[in-house]
Amino acid sequence: MPIPRSILTKGDLPDLDLRVVRGAWPSDISGHMVISTSDQRTHPVHAFFGDGVMVRLALEPGTDGAAPDRFAWRPRVIDTPSVRLRRRRPEVFTATRLGTTSPFGTLNAANTAPLPWGDRLFATWDAGRPVEIDPVTLAFVAEVGHRDDWAPALDAPVLPLIATTAHPVIDPERGCLWSVTRDVFSGELSVVRYDGSGRHVRRWRVEGVTFPQATHTITQTRDWLVLADTAYKVDLADDRTVANNPDGPLVLVRKDDLESAGGGGAVRGSVFRLAPEVNHFYAAYDDSAGIRVVMEHTPGVDIGMYLREDDVDAFGRPIDPALRGMYCHGMSPALTTVLEFDPVKGTVTDVARLYDPSRYWQAELSAMDWSFEGQLAPTRHHLVFQGFHPEAINQRALRNYEGRVDPSIFPREETPSVLASLERDSLKPLAEWAWTVEDYPTSPVFVPRSPGGPGRSRYAGRDPGGHSGYLAVVVHHDDGFRVELLDAADVSRGPVAVLAPPGGEVIPFMIHGAWLPRAVPAPRDLERLSFADDLDDRLSSLDPDLQAAARAVAADLPQGGDRHPE
Repeated sequence: MPIPRSILTKGDLPDLDLRVVRGAWPSDISGHMVISTSDQRTHPVHAFFGDGVMVRLALEPGTDGAAPDRFAWRPRVIDTPSVRLRRRRPEVFTATRLGTTSPFGTLNAANTAPLPWGDRLFATWDAGRPVEIDPVTLAFVAEVGHRDDWAPALDAPVLPLIATTAHPVIDPERGCLWSVTRDVFSGELSVVRYDGSGRHVRRWRVEGVTFPQATHTITQTRDWLVLADTAYKVDLADDRTVANNPDGPLVLVRKDDLESAGGGGAVRGSVFRLAPEVNHFYAAYDDSAGIRVVMEHTPGVDIGMYLREDDVDAFGRPIDPALRGMYCHGMSPALTTVLEFDPVKGTVTDVARLYDPSRYWQAELSAMDWSFEGQLAPTRHHLVFQGFHPEAINQRALRNYEGRVDPSIFPREETPSVLASLERDSLKPLAEWAWTVEDYPTSPVFVPRSPGGPGRSRYAGRDPGGHSGYLAVVVHHDDGFRVELLDAADVSRGPVAVLAPPGGEVIPFMIHGAWLPRAVPAPRDLERLSFADDLDDRLSSLDPDLQAAARAVAADLPQGGDRHPE
């Protein structure tokens, strides 16, 4: 049973002090690793839909309350208005295949990815606004923008469902956050901009294109936003019978066109068709020589299909109930490409592609240098391929994708996860590290060496681009999780150091991670939306006791965002 059975543990989330159990911890590493995950104690039907948890791991020993030779691992449930309302009235919340609903509306799980912005920290989710949290306490500060500014996909008395992206981007030159919002019925798409303060965001409708599925990722260059329909299709049936679309639209929107249109206007972009399906993609920021994007395609991966107790796996064996709720793993070999888009000519050039069924199954998550300098001239793209896991592929999914996946090329047995360091523009594998089949690595995080020196931005190391620094990876195992640190210049050397908790503790699977140069309290002097700002006449449609619960939560939270949790 190679997939750790502990990966969906519903145990508590204690503070832990990790210790070095192998290798030597380098002296040129600093800051914090932050990781998002889904709280399995809230019993989500789909494992990805639990309440949001943010974990902060200190990368320097003896900090954040740890002993001098220990590293502080600090998880916290993000106490959003959604979570606070559930705690007050748990009996009215119901977990479904598509999230958690209630008379208040749909819970904003905020559980998918951490998004650092200078010294600020946000948590994201595909069906809710970004949530700002305090980097020190990991407590809720504010949601971004008034709910009506986002044009909710499903409005509600208190908690609207906002179809957005789990991966908004921070513009290093315009000083803003770019996101999107989408109408789940028409597919109409809008770009959203948040300038870092205030109670509102600006929104522009994108004409000439609709997205029929989702917008899990957006990326950017200096002049363009790159938006693509991503491989997650909503299915309201009791038993999922749909398949993700094999292709979808991609649109380039010029940033200057958004600025000149003014808030509330409409813009047109350059529309392309992209195949095969994709979930994550990353552009090089410098577009002077062309718009180049690494596309981590996901053929045969259905995030919406989760495992059930009555399922049988790819080889006809009963699926272990311990995996109930985990998403269906890759049914096809992974494909990664570098594509260059020309919005004037309307052309797409296939610059490079990586496809090796003997090595690479399921492009899971990746790491890169997110400093401004690293985005301008990226040199490495580090990608974890999760491997082939027949016990995480159910026969229901194989029926849905009949004709689009080829079971005859399945490996005869489980294959291990591989971390591949790829040359950014050619996708040439420069180094690899393979785990044992019992290991389950999660999101790699790039950590620069000696960041913030003279002439460099605070996030940039001595030699930006992604080749000089470290990759920190949380690895799940039933004997206990560990954090491995690999040299980004040569991951084939294996971990240079390994952290582990003292008692072999296990944790729920980690989703996306990021690096923070330091953890300081959220700034006090910014105007932000308060939960009370979202409460209006729509509240009157609720029973009086539920109205009172919403008002009580609002009274407990910052008003206007002018204070934060101590």
